[in-house]
Formats: sequence, structure tokens, C-alpha cells
Amino acid sequence: MAKDASIHKLMMELPEVTGVVSRTGADELRLDPMGLYQTDNFVLTKPREEWTITLDEFHENLRKKLSVIEDVDLAFTQPIDMRVSEMLTGVRSAMAIKLYGTDILELEAKAGEIEQLVNSVPGAIDVVRGELIGQGYLQIKIKQDVISRYGIHVEDINRLVESAIAGEVVTQIMENDRRINVVLRYPEAQRTTPESIERMLVGIPGGNKIELGYLADISVVDGPVQIIRESARRVVVVQANVEGRDVVGFVNDVKTAIEKNIKLPSGYFITYGGQFENQQRAAQRLTLVTPVSIVLIFVLLFVTFRSVSQAGLIILNIPFAMIGGIVALYFSGLYLSVPASVGFITLFGVAVLNGVVMVSYFNQLRERGMSIAEAVKQGAERRLRPVLMTALIASLGLLPLLVATGPGSELQRPLAVVVIGGLVSSTFLTLILLPTLYAWLAEKTEKLQEKNT
Repeated sequence: MAKDASIHKLMMELPEVTGVVSRTGADELRLDPMGLYQTDNFVLTKPREEWTITLDEFHENLRKKLSVIEDVDLAFTQPIDMRVSEMLTGVRSAMAIKLYGTDILELEAKAGEIEQLVNSVPGAIDVVRGELIGQGYLQIKIKQDVISRYGIHVEDINRLVESAIAGEVVTQIMENDRRINVVLRYPEAQRTTPESIERMLVGIPGGNKIELGYLADISVVDGPVQIIRESARRVVVVQANVEGRDVVGFVNDVKTAIEKNIKLPSGYFITYGGQFENQQRAAQRLTLVTPVSIVLIFVLLFVTFRSVSQAGLIILNIPFAMIGGIVALYFSGLYLSVPASVGFITLFGVAVLNGVVMVSYFNQLRERGMSIAEAVKQGAERRLRPVLMTALIASLGLLPLLVATGPGSELQRPLAVVVIGGLVSSTFLTLILLPTLYAWLAEKTEKLQEKNT
């Protein structure tokens, strides 16, 4: 608690911070996967409009302030994001390296090597390794030959140590409608050090007493801080957040570095999780959903136009749109995330709609007897306004997401960037390339039909 108070004082020195609230441990129902030794510090800040720095700069200032605190691992997140990540993956960071094995000392050593390796990978911040060893334990090794000489049972020593140190309930008192246990144990000065415990007196047959230090070797030894098991194996987790680069590329670099530099004993293995795990699951679904969507769109276009060439011509609007989306992501400094992938799927629908508007009107003009060149020219002129209106409505509707800076904007902005950037390229190429390609395909089809007749 004293360390929490010092952390609060350091945080309150930042002008953006108005208050800090701490919560240590987990709730009584154990619905929270947080450990009993962990503390959440909820930082209350001024409205973002009153800040003179960005959120990343605020995080950096917090790290600098708290870097003077020793033996504390820090990680920055948002309350809802943290709880969702813990419930879904068991960790609260962008990437988690789970090392499984049997020997706790070997796990501790290999986890330390992995932690140093992750820190050396560009983009790694807030690297935290789960502690396995370092908790002090009172060890009492009873000398069997000595206690047998005095006729003392092991149970006698165990009962003495339990009563003196942990305490023994001797009675209960009533306070209103509550029962309160009365615990009897040794004074604190006589039970907190190995030397004081050695001076405890153990009764022997005959009524005499002998010091416990003569009957047992008493010392404080290092032991496990926690023992976590997953899939029937001991596991230690190394967590890291990512800054300045995409999570997938970072994880791939970490995997490569671990495979080259970390030699695991037989029976030890590594898995990767965290928010990266959610991203991988979403990416797998998108790799299935996207091709299926394109195939269904193609089938519907073929049913509508009764032409494979015209259906394929409209499908070409999809790569037209992807060009703008990818370029917009690159210049905005964003990465291909799940919201960006959803933006691409949305973009495909708008791009195909513009293609349908153009091609269907070209066909109508040709059915009225116009030549290919005249139909393409007039059709492009007359459908300029509908195509621009479709693109502008979608773009203007997403503009608030593009310029948003409040909570959740980091999820909304990639979608808006992809859709708006893709609509720019799609609209331009639809108005220029699509009529040209339509005229070329129509002329080629007419020549093929004349040749066959």
C-alpha cells in the first residue's frame, strides 16, 4: 500500500491527471482473472480537449514518472479493453508468450531469456514476465533421530508451529448477530524470524521442555510466488505491448528470434496469445468470408447481366477500390487491423454498386440502338452524378469517424480511412477505366459474334 501511495503521488504530478484510484486483488466471486498480488490503478484525467499532448505522449510521460519505482512491472490499457482481453485470452496485453514445462526453475530461467529477447525486438513496450520464484518460505526440517530420542512426535511440533504462527481458534464471541472467532497465537516479535521460532519450547515426556531449534533446522528459503497450470502443465507468461508497428509483424519477429536463440528442453513448448490471438481468429474468419462474398457477388452479377465478361468487368472495381484503401492506410500510418478489414468488405459493396450503375446504363443505351462509342460516352456523362453522389454520401457519413479523437477512435479510424481512400480511387477509376474496358470488351464480343456468323 505504501508503494501504491508513492505511485499515486507521481501520477498526480502530471497536469493531465485529476485523480488515481487503486484496486488490489480480485473480487469475492473470483469472476476476475486478476491475481491477488496485482493492482489496477485507474487514472482519472481532464477532458481530452484540454490536453496539450497526445495520448502516446501521455503514456510516455507516465512511464518516465514511474520508472523510479523499483520492482514494479507496468502496463497501460483501458478498463473495458483490459477486462475483455482477460476474459477472452487470460491476459491483458497485445501479445502473450506462454511457456509450458514441468520444472519451475527451468521455466524461470527460460522465461528470463525470453523477456530479454522480447525487449530487444523493435516496437516492444511494457514487457512483463510472470514471477515464479522469489517468495520467502519458512522451512522447518525436523531432525527425526533427535525427536525419537526424546519421544516427541512430529504431530506435536506441527501443532505447536501452527498454533504459534498461524493461530488457533479458542472460542467465539457474539457481536449483534455476528459470530467472531477469537484466535490465540504468539506475539509478533516471537513468531516472525527464524531465530525467534527456534526459541519456541516443545514439551517432552516427563514435563520438561526443549527449544525447537534443537529439534529442527529452521530457515527462510526462496519458493514459488505462484503456480499456474494450463492444459495440465505448469506455465509462465511473458506479456508485451506493441508501439509504432503492427502486431502481426511484431509477433512474427518475436517468433523468429525465439526459434533462433532459445533452446527449449524436451517436453517444453511455447504458444502465443493475447490480443494477437483475437486478431488471428478474426483474420481466419475474414480469409473465408471475403472470398465467399466475392464469389456470391459474381454469381449475382452473372444472374443480372447474363454475361461472364460484364460480371468480371464489374468485379474489377474491387481491386480499383483496394488500391485507394491500401494507399490511404500507408500514408495515415495505420495497419491492416480487423476494423480495416471490415472497411474493405464495406468498400467492396459500394464499388460494385457503382459498377452496376455504369454497366447497366451502358447496356440500356445500346439496346436503344446507340453505337458502342456513343453509348459509353453518353453513359459516362449521365452517370457521373449518381456515381459521385454514392461515393460522397458514404465518404461524408464516415468523415466524423475519420477525424474523431475521443475514446474508441483508434478502432473507428482504420475503417473510415479504408472506405474513404478506397472510394476516391474506385470512383476515379470507375469513371475513367470502366467505360474504356467496357468499350473494348463490347467491340471484341461483336467481332467474335460476326466471325461466328
